[in-house]
Order: sequence, then C-alpha cells, then structure tokens
Amino acid sequence: MLLKPADMFDRDREWAQLADFVEDERPGATLGVVSGRRRQGKSFLLEAVCQQAGGFYFSAQEATEAESLALIGAALTRYLNPVAPVEPRDWPAVLDILLRLGRERPVPVVIDEFPYLARTSPALPSMIQAAYAPRRAERMESRTRLMLCGSAMSFMGKLLSGDAPLRGRASLDLTVHTLDHRAAARFWGLGEPRLALLVHAVVGGTPAYRTEMIRYDVPHDLSDFDAWVARAILSPGSPMFLEARYLLAEEPDLRDGALYHSVLAAIAEGNTGRGGIAGHVGRKSNELAHPLTVLEDAGLVVREQDAFRGNRTDFRINEPLLAFYHAIMRPYWSQLLRGNAADRIWERSQGRFAGSIMGPHFERLCREWALYHSGDRFGDWPAQVASGTVNDPANKTTCQVDVAVLGYADGARPPLLAIGEAKWNDVMGLGHLERLRRIRELLRSSGKYDTSGTRLLCFSGAGFTADLGELAGNGEVELIGLDELYTTD
Repeated sequence: MLLKPADMFDRDREWAQLADFVEDERPGATLGVVSGRRRQGKSFLLEAVCQQAGGFYFSAQEATEAESLALIGAALTRYLNPVAPVEPRDWPAVLDILLRLGRERPVPVVIDEFPYLARTSPALPSMIQAAYAPRRAERMESRTRLMLCGSAMSFMGKLLSGDAPLRGRASLDLTVHTLDHRAAARFWGLGEPRLALLVHAVVGGTPAYRTEMIRYDVPHDLSDFDAWVARAILSPGSPMFLEARYLLAEEPDLRDGALYHSVLAAIAEGNTGRGGIAGHVGRKSNELAHPLTVLEDAGLVVREQDAFRGNRTDFRINEPLLAFYHAIMRPYWSQLLRGNAADRIWERSQGRFAGSIMGPHFERLCREWALYHSGDRFGDWPAQVASGTVNDPANKTTCQVDVAVLGYADGARPPLLAIGEAKWNDVMGLGHLERLRRIRELLRSSGKYDTSGTRLLCFSGAGFTADLGELAGNGEVELIGLDELYTTD
C-alpha cells in the first residue's frame, strides 16, 4: 500500500485513486490521464507516487521534438543507469522503453506537461494508441502504469473525448481540483470563518498561492486583511500581481487575449447572461459561443442553468483570482503598475469588492454547501442546487432565488427541497423570510414542483434578527451562518 507522504495536505481521494492505479498487479500496461489547472499540486502528487513506488518521472519542456527526445533519453539514462546512454531516435522507441520498465513489476511512469510534447509532435497520441494496442505483445507483457499529465485544460479535456486516438485506452482519468473553501481554510490556517471566506474570495483554493507565490504570508486577523490584500495581491512586487493575466496566457486555445479578458470583465461586472456579455464586449451574441466554450473548457468559466428556467443559462467566473482581477485590479491597472497606490485603490474599491466579489462568491459557497455538505437535512439527498428566477405575474416582476435545492424527480414532479436567500453583509430579518414565503407560493401555484416539503433557508455573513431567530426555533426557517458553512455537514 502506497503511503501518502506526511507533508501532503488533504488530497486523500486523489492519492487513493493514484495508488489503486499504480499498484494494480494484473498483467498488461495501462494508461492514465491526470489534469488540473496549474499550481494545484499535480506534479507534487505524481512525483510523490513515483518516489514511493520506484517509478520514472519526466517533466517535459517547451522544446523541439529532437530536444525533447534527447531530454527524455537523458532522464531514462539517469533512472536506468545503463552501460550506454539511452538515445531514442523517435517516440515509438521511447514508448517501447517505457513499456519495458514494467516487465518485472507494476511501475508508475509519469510524463508531466504532456501538452508541450504533443504541440511539437502532434502524432504522439496516435503513437501511444499504437503502442497500447490491445493484443500487442509489448503491452501485454508489461505492467507499466503510464500517466500523462498536463495543465492546459482545454487540451487535456480533448485527449480522451470523441474520436481522439486515446479514447477508450485510459483506465484512469483524474482531475486535481482546487481545494474547497473548508479545506482551503485549514490549509491557510484560518480558524475565523469570516476571514477565511474573505481570503477565499480573493485567491480561491489554489495551494501554491499560499506557498510558493506569497511565501506563507497569511493575514493575522480581520484587521490585517486590507493590508494583506495591498501587499500580497495589489503590489507589483508580488508574484500574485500578474497571476490572473498568466492564467489566460497559459491556455494555448485562448489566442485572442483581448477578447477573453473582455468576456471575463463583462461577467465580473455582473453580466452573466449571453446577451449581457455580448453587449459589454460589443459583439453579437452568437459570436460569443466559441470564446465562452473555450473559457469553459479551460475551467475558467462555468455554465450554470437556471433552476426554474431550462432555457436560461448564466456564466460565472470559476477562479476567484480572475474575478478579483477584473473587478478590482483591471480598472486601475496603470496606477497599480506604479507601485505606490495599492492602499488607496483598495480603500476606494471596498464597495465594488463587497458587491461584485463578496456577494456573488458568498452565494456560490452557499450553493456548494447545500449540494455537498447538507446531506439529507432537507428530507432527501439534493440532486441539483442552482440559482433561479421565478415570475411574479401579480407584481409584474421576477424574483431571484440564490439557492434552490431540487431532489430527484423519479418520474414525477421534481421535489423542491429548499429555497434560500444569501446575504453577505446584511443582517437578515422577517422581510427576507416573507420574500421566501412568497416565492414558495409562486412555485406551488405553478404546479411544476412538489413543494409539500420545501424548507426556507436564510444564509447570512452578518447575522440574523432576534425575531427571525425565534421563528427558526419553531422550525419555520433554517438559519445558516458562517460557522455552519465551515463546520457542519
């Protein structure tokens, strides 16, 4: 059993999947794909697996095909220590050597930054397909556990899809995600929920942002948060200052940087529908299908379907640092570059931060809590959690629902387990409860949902009034504050 290194935080699920793949004793070489955005700890995971199991790890570089062959030949020479150096003439020769590594036992073999190799050798996936032909003797006699790893999400996502050469060849397809808000708080050592959520709204759950990027600079308490943002994020001397721009530059499919930045800026401004984005960017709505799809494939944007309107879709930025950059940094980029205006710009941006960053981010975490951490407290296991809009014909308006929890339909009307409102900076009271009651009645009247057991939820980052607390004690509403978002399953 491969033991997870003591210095590896979390990643129990990922380690278990890798260990199961690597330790498989059955004959026949196998193929795995490991992906995830940069700085999530993929290389750390895979290097640790190779160290524990005596495997071979190679990290590709941006180089020509000839130089890449020479580099992997040198790495194999160091690993095998043969009488003569390994000097492969082409990639099929390399693949045969890698297959021979697993003749005696299961051996993990990692090719990291695989997209670099495929860019200069486009036929490489097809060569791997040929090397892994089901009845090929070299594959059948080997127990090499080959893992292809990469950070270019749009490329890695297509590696096993459709009619791609490696479709059906892989027995592992692992994505290393960012840490969720709870794991991120533990990783940053932040025990105060409000401070943890503020930090998460700025930098998300990317592990390297705490370690290599800002050298463990963590806000000491709530009073230090503003100073931390100025020194760790808004200062040109910090590696985090340009990180949001690099996130786009690292994706090979994002060629028109200006267009993609404009699309992200539109979403950060609150234009989450396709029409609103098009109006902000100055393009026709149908011209944005490709850039939005590319951003989605890269994991930078997520598409969310309205809970109550199947024909309505909203787009949201998936990486908090990107949202922070476009809402706070990009409007003042020229002043920030001078290096002496961070404190003043941050002070001036407080309202924008609360409205454009904290409000949407808090709503998103409330939905994630309802989906992943609420269990069956709403009477059943949630099948879908999303935001939604409900028509109010009597008042000739629409009502926004921040959290809509739907159960499994099972051939009948889908059960509406709960609806909720989320307010980051507002103390919630009876007015918020009355609004939720009105929305529940509108949904009951529509006849589309089973509302017999619909619970009403109030999420707040600022607290609740005493009279609302009394009603919660009677079971008329559930109140979920920051402590519960961070501690209760």
